[in-house]
Amino acid sequence: MQDTELLRYSRQIMLPDFDIAGQQALQQARVLIVGIGGLGSPAALYLAAAGVGRLVLCDGDQVELTNLQRQIAHNTQSLGENKAQSARRAITDINPHTEVEVINAHLEQAHLTALLPNIDLVLDCTDNFDSRFMINEECWRAGIPVVSGAAIRWEGQVAVFDPQTPHAPCYRCLYPSSDNDPLNCSDNGVIAPLVGIIGTCQALEAIKLIAGVGETLTGYVLYVDSKYMDWRKLKLSKRKDCPVCAH
Repeated sequence: MQDTELLRYSRQIMLPDFDIAGQQALQQARVLIVGIGGLGSPAALYLAAAGVGRLVLCDGDQVELTNLQRQIAHNTQSLGENKAQSARRAITDINPHTEVEVINAHLEQAHLTALLPNIDLVLDCTDNFDSRFMINEECWRAGIPVVSGAAIRWEGQVAVFDPQTPHAPCYRCLYPSSDNDPLNCSDNGVIAPLVGIIGTCQALEAIKLIAGVGETLTGYVLYVDSKYMDWRKLKLSKRKDCPVCAH
């Protein structure tokens, strides 16, 4: 690590339980972020700023005017541009040491399966059950932890699903079926800073997983009602009949 990097990350390195070893772990980490919208934007920016060595950004959507209220990786000049491409430029402005790979398409199962052997951690910043179920199943099969986030209206949630932790539940233990598809921002709205809170929590959980520091949200779901700033941390147990992780 060069002197300029030691200075850049000095406020993290001085943490006794993080130190040089934690920073080097971030530098060597390869993180896939699926969805570079309200959650993926702050998560990607903070992981880059913290010194993650390689980010793979996946999103097939273009930046729209309605996105700019909350998706802080993009700006007015990004309108019409692919979101992953736009975020790469923002990340490079923050930290040129972070290598960024762009996938400017919606992630298909075959592509995810091919990517995972070169990935250490996945952030699920998507907004539909089909994508979340696919990410959960493929990552569980590959033994790769997933940091999951969701936000709508004034409420949000964060959870970690880690197949490397014995007896840990997966996303399908939380949502067994897709009978009721998640609400979306275009129909229901979302307050701007909420996605920043959830996306930043996802980045923090990712850093803790990579550096092996503290206790993660594995086996729990953290809920926030931002209108009243009410936080709840609920225990999540493995379902005995879960089609993904029970066996």
